[in-house]
Amino acid sequence: MTQAFLGKVAAVTGAASGIGLASAQALIQAGARVVLIDRDQKALTAACAPHGDAAIPLLLDLLDAEQCASLMPQILDSAGRLDIFHANAGLYVGGDLVDAEHEAIDRMLNLNVNVVMKNVRDVLRHMIECKTGDIIITSSLAAHFPTPWEPVYASSKWAIDCFVQTVRRQVFKHGIRVGSVSPGPVITSLLADWPAEKLLEAKASGSLLEASEIAEVILFMLTRPRAMTIRDVVLMPTNFDL
Repeated sequence: MTQAFLGKVAAVTGAASGIGLASAQALIQAGARVVLIDRDQKALTAACAPHGDAAIPLLLDLLDAEQCASLMPQILDSAGRLDIFHANAGLYVGGDLVDAEHEAIDRMLNLNVNVVMKNVRDVLRHMIECKTGDIIITSSLAAHFPTPWEPVYASSKWAIDCFVQTVRRQVFKHGIRVGSVSPGPVITSLLADWPAEKLLEAKASGSLLEASEIAEVILFMLTRPRAMTIRDVVLMPTNFDL
């Protein structure tokens, strides 16, 4: 792999597993130093260990307002700059709406929507000063289709889709690109909360993506010429689209 991001600094939330880990690994392989942000100390240490100085661990619980507000200052303290930000951390609530607990709804909407907005807002202040930058947000196929078995989760991703498209139009004049990647079902820990029948159906039909495949798409988006913005990529296993 070419060192497309040599000298660049990236930060990824939810970086200790799943899509976040795959994204961080791909960015490191492409030459970037990456700040891996996660609340799981053990998983974060394990994720950073193989990469030496190229991986910078940042232990944060983004659902804690004070810790969330410290994200950008801590990135700058540890890495000195930020060129690429991947807002990936998220939660899942599936199933019938009447079965969803109030607390679970609050936590998911806070992390999937409010935290993303706060993080991007803080990152933008730095990138606007630098007159360049890239922001990628992990959305979902659920942002583009009214998925009947996940009304809470899908609603959070529809909100993020609107956020990406509106913020992108605000900040392109500063040399900043904003886009989202919207995968169908990916083999991550979030699938543990899928309705059992849906998970079995997806596994049986080969309708799941690997996190590494999402990371490849993210690198594609980031390595386009600066005059090109890929605002959203929707990707899914072919069998899932039948």
